[in-house]
Amino acid sequence: MKRENFGSRLGFLLVSAGCAVGIGNVWKFPYVTGENGGGVFVLFYVIALLIMGLPVLTMELAVGRASRQSAYRAYKTLEKPGSKWHIHGWFCLIGCYILMMFYTTVSGWMLDYFFKFAAGTFDGLNTAGVADVYSAMLANPVELTIWMVVTVAAGFGVCSFGIQKGLERISKWMMTGLLVLIVALVARSVTLPGAGEGLSFYLLPDFSRAAEQGIGKVITAAMNQAFFTLSLGIAGMEIFGSFMSRDHTLGGEAIRICGLDTFVAISAGLIIFPTCFSFGIQPDSGPNLIFLTLPNLFVTMPGGRLWGALFFLFMTFASFTTVITVFENILSSCMDNFGWDRKKSVIVNFFIILIASFPCLLGFNLLSGVQLLPGKGIMDTEDFLVSNILLPGGSLVFLLFCVTRWGWGFDKYLAECNHGSGMKLPRWLKPYLQFVLPILILIIMVQGLI
Repeated sequence: MKRENFGSRLGFLLVSAGCAVGIGNVWKFPYVTGENGGGVFVLFYVIALLIMGLPVLTMELAVGRASRQSAYRAYKTLEKPGSKWHIHGWFCLIGCYILMMFYTTVSGWMLDYFFKFAAGTFDGLNTAGVADVYSAMLANPVELTIWMVVTVAAGFGVCSFGIQKGLERISKWMMTGLLVLIVALVARSVTLPGAGEGLSFYLLPDFSRAAEQGIGKVITAAMNQAFFTLSLGIAGMEIFGSFMSRDHTLGGEAIRICGLDTFVAISAGLIIFPTCFSFGIQPDSGPNLIFLTLPNLFVTMPGGRLWGALFFLFMTFASFTTVITVFENILSSCMDNFGWDRKKSVIVNFFIILIASFPCLLGFNLLSGVQLLPGKGIMDTEDFLVSNILLPGGSLVFLLFCVTRWGWGFDKYLAECNHGSGMKLPRWLKPYLQFVLPILILIIMVQGLI
């Protein structure tokens, strides 16, 4: 079966950035920043992104581009005879399935809230009324099912058209729409009365404030966020490396992807923190920041119905770009490993994801008493498995495969990474990649497990 390629470099960059841009940027990044003292966390986040996220991103892209295969067959193609690296390919596929088991539900929440704001559901509500809307949504399995099914059907509908006509075309429109919405929302947020205090909290490092949280805790949280924001470790980026051209070096492409991803994350903070400070809301509200705190702000501000609808449309675009790119990873793996055509892969996986999404959805109502791990409901357990085991563990496997003599080997990785025009990765990074970066990733894994 002939492998499809991206139609343009822009298409590759936007699709890859779309995979990285998601709930981690627009939901998790702002509230983790708020919980960890603001500007110092952002500073450490950017540093960690450069010294940890970027190198592993080039490795996933290199494995994909050199092999022109999804993860399992990529390892089989590049590994030494008798090696067992390819086993990790199955864990990558499992990770994608588990991620979508809860991601489709949360993406559905974003879409649900967009329509609620557009329809005026929040008009005139007080704080208790806003909380009731959120509680009623979670308690209603029918409502959650509708929006989850819409998300899954739309995602596979896009992917059914292939890379260029489906994924690339829709990602261009959605990422463009996302960037337009960012500009509008940031312009609105930073011009609110009292917005300057929020900008100072967010952008100016205050080490005394960070010390109150614990500098070590802030640094570890920043390492975690920088690492997970790029969706590394389950071959989310590897698959797009397999579709890309060899005209440009991978270091330069990785910087562009990280740049777009970071721009969206930073912009989400520019939207949220000035708004919070303008209305006297604490920025450390945690995960509830998006669904409880911000709706309360929108209902009290002039034109709040419009701005609330635009904000959740922005959230929908961000989450849906991740849904379709992970769906494509799953489809490509099935086509490569089982010899299925795209139509069969779409139909089979549509029903697999649909059925697999129900435990998370029902975990907020009919199965709310179920705890798969101590103190963790169904969604929290699924998130824990992906975020704390499969992502860092998978990234460590990609890293060791690329830089050790037992795997593909540093020289072959470096040659693939530096093929084409653009920024070259220097050879002197080898000791850092072989000895320091694995330890940093292990620290993240241990912290996550603790």
